[in-house]
Parts: sequence; C-alpha cells; structure tokens
Amino acid sequence: MSAAGQNSPRLSFILHHPLYVSSCQRLNELEKDRIFCRHQTSHLLDTARIVYILNLEGNLGISRDLIYAAALLHDIGKSRQYETGIPHETAGEELAAQILADMPKEIAFTPDEQGQILTAIRGHRRLRGNAEPLETLLYRGDKMSRACFACSAEAECKWSDNKKNKEILL
Repeated sequence: MSAAGQNSPRLSFILHHPLYVSSCQRLNELEKDRIFCRHQTSHLLDTARIVYILNLEGNLGISRDLIYAAALLHDIGKSRQYETGIPHETAGEELAAQILADMPKEIAFTPDEQGQILTAIRGHRRLRGNAEPLETLLYRGDKMSRACFACSAEAECKWSDNKKNKEILL
C-alpha cells in the first residue's frame, strides 16, 4: 500500500463509469453559478470520510468500499432534479442501480450490498424510523459535511435554521 492509501477497483469503476461521469459533468454545469452548497466531488468525499469515521466510532463494521460507493453515488441524481423536478434521491437510486448493475462480476457488490447502497441513497434526505445502518450513517454524514457556520451565503440559504449546521458537529 502506498502512502496515499490503496486503490479500490469498485470505486474506480464507479468514478469512470460513463453515466457517473456525464451526471457529474452535467451537475457541475448546472451548479457553476450556485452560491449555496454544491454537490461536487469535495462534498461526496467529505461525506464518505465522515460516514467512515462514524462507522468506526460506532464499531459497525461496514466496509469502506460500501461506504464510499454510497457516498459517491448519493447525489448523482441532482442534475435530474434540477432539470425535471424528480427528487434527486429517487433519480439517484435509479442511476446508481444502473452503474452497480454494470460492474464486472469479479468486483461487483453482492445483491445485499447493492440493496444497502440503494436504500442509503434513497433515504439520505429524510431519515426513516426503521432506517438501515448505512442509510442512517449516510443521512448523518451528508448533513454533517455542510459547514453552514462558515458559509458566506448562509443568510440567503433556504434551509430552515434547524437543518443548518451552525456549529462543528461531532
């Protein structure tokens, strides 16, 4: 393993999948002038890292690949939300399912793991009472990744005050 960590064939597959690439490019175009929270790679990686820390702190044993895959894919439907009004968690679940289905058999997530990823994507905006562990972590990590307390556009943001992170969340 290098000083920078290890390569994951699963995550590399996701990052280079044409549907992932085109969705991210379209989202970048649509958000290029956005003053509020954006949904680019930095947000996806911040979310993944926070979720992984929460997983370790909770001794939950969820694999790093599973966490990073869910985090990388959780906002993939955002451009469709902007363009068609479909909730991005719904569009994202559909797009992620296609990407996961295209994964070569030798590196593919199991059907159970794919289900966990898709459930987490679907549930990352509104936490259900009976949420699965990865779903709960992705919901929390996504919210914790936002530094509203340091945002220059915070006063103009349409998020309710109870959704904004006014402090560093631990």
